[in-house]
Amino acid sequence: MNLSLSESQQQQLLAFLALLNKWNKAYNLTAVRDEQVMVSRQLLDSLSILPWVTTGHLLDVGAGGGLPGIPLAIVCPDKRFTLLDSNGKKTRFLNQCVLELGLSNVEVIHGRAEDCQPDQPFTQISSRAFTALANLVTWCDQLLATDGQFLAMKGQYPDDEAAALPAGWQVESSHALKVPGADGERHLLIVTRGEQSR
Repeated sequence: MNLSLSESQQQQLLAFLALLNKWNKAYNLTAVRDEQVMVSRQLLDSLSILPWVTTGHLLDVGAGGGLPGIPLAIVCPDKRFTLLDSNGKKTRFLNQCVLELGLSNVEVIHGRAEDCQPDQPFTQISSRAFTALANLVTWCDQLLATDGQFLAMKGQYPDDEAAALPAGWQVESSHALKVPGADGERHLLIVTRGEQSR
């Protein structure tokens, strides 16, 4: 994946996985239970979108167990990350991660996307296994800057979801993601407002 990570970043990523594994027993944060599988399916999968993260402040909606937000924050200490989730157990876990891993570039918000009122809209919003594309753009419309991008992580290319996007939205590009050790297809869809909607 051409990642160049420091020793401390590698340690932080593994410490995050250990936290995820520990809290998973009580909070059911992820369906993946095997630590070896977690490395590819959680860590490497999250980091696979790194080349497309170009903003200085990314919003991760439906952050859940902190994927992709926490791994991205660990490897991009110069960028800021806001993690939003409506599930109190999950945001408690995320706050614990921020505390234990010393992530000064991460803010956690407990709430629904529709109710979130940021000081200014985000130029990029990531989502991983959160919801269908139509819901994503509808619920998070007010959170995205006029010329912003949704970075929607999906498995197989979701033809039906792309076709069901509301008027004024488009899949600007899609990228097949290569995740070492992970089975099945992975795609990143970059969704933007159409020219006439900007």
